[in-house]
Amino acid sequence: MGYQFNFTDVLAYWPTLLYGIAITLELTAFGAVLGVALGIFCAWGRTNGGQVLRVVVGVYVELIRNTPFLIQLFFIFFGLPALGVSLSAIEAAILATVINLGAYSAEIIRAGIEATPKGQIEAGASLGLTGIETFRHVVLKPALARIWPALSAQIVIVMLGTAVCSQIAVQELTYAASFIQSRTFRAFEAYFFVTALYLGLAVLLRQGLRLFGRFLFPAAHLR
Repeated sequence: MGYQFNFTDVLAYWPTLLYGIAITLELTAFGAVLGVALGIFCAWGRTNGGQVLRVVVGVYVELIRNTPFLIQLFFIFFGLPALGVSLSAIEAAILATVINLGAYSAEIIRAGIEATPKGQIEAGASLGLTGIETFRHVVLKPALARIWPALSAQIVIVMLGTAVCSQIAVQELTYAASFIQSRTFRAFEAYFFVTALYLGLAVLLRQGLRLFGRFLFPAAHLR
């Protein structure tokens, strides 16, 4: 007799799934807002900062981009307590997400900044703007408009990457799937359903970021 599919047992745990979705979105929201803010600072540091700041930011970016997110997560959650810094699982997950996205978004944003025509920067200076004001009003916004699709894609990747946070018992969506299959022994149904949820979240997040980009940059004709 073949395998009998039964999604009813999985759906009976819908509160667990909803909680997992909420935690996944929480990690994504904190990661996106704080990670992009960190990325903007690092991008500014690599393009306009002093030599020491450029070196420090460069080391940070290369370190994060060339090591697995899971190792970064483990280092923060299991390694930092050895230095006297103890974080809860959710705090460690948020910090790891912010640090990871910060490094990747820094390079994406830097590419947009370096594509800014020098004439625009000179025009800002001629208007009497300070370096920070020129960066904020003349350089940053057009740069973000140029790289918004790439930055949005990176945020979606980070959302999907939060799945590994289940390894430190953060009760996000993958943790929910593991919990449900351990109770129902319906591994196929549990992970199939959660896969569909991740797909739906990714599509909705991508569309939401695209609409948000159109609101922020109405003249950029974002796709």
